[in-house]
Amino acid sequence: MANYIFEHKDKVRDYECDLQGIVNNANYQHYLEHCRHEFLHAHNISFAQLHEQGTDAVVARLTMQFKVPLTSGDEYVTKLNLKKDGVRYVFMQDIFRLSDMKICVRAQVDTVCLINGKLQESEQLDEIMKDYL
Repeated sequence: MANYIFEHKDKVRDYECDLQGIVNNANYQHYLEHCRHEFLHAHNISFAQLHEQGTDAVVARLTMQFKVPLTSGDEYVTKLNLKKDGVRYVFMQDIFRLSDMKICVRAQVDTVCLINGKLQESEQLDEIMKDYL
């Protein structure tokens, strides 16, 4: 993926690694989610405030391809792009190790909105993300 609309840099913490000395696979989901939340924050969207207003953006599907492992202390960047497919917001996300820019994970995260418990499009999120959709 060549076009990204947002990126977030971070560093691997010791406790995120398994006995093999590499990041446990489940932690990559945290990295991806944190990047999406930072993307929302960068656009003045509060995940908690959305919830208080009755809008819950939830993951409907997640696929990850593991390429090169991260290890303790590695700095990395998570990059994302976004498209809309029906009611789904589809985040294409890649994680790169900063030292050599090797791709570590390639992911697609499909999210949907539940508004007051019902699956539907969010006019509020559509308006905020219109420049990217």
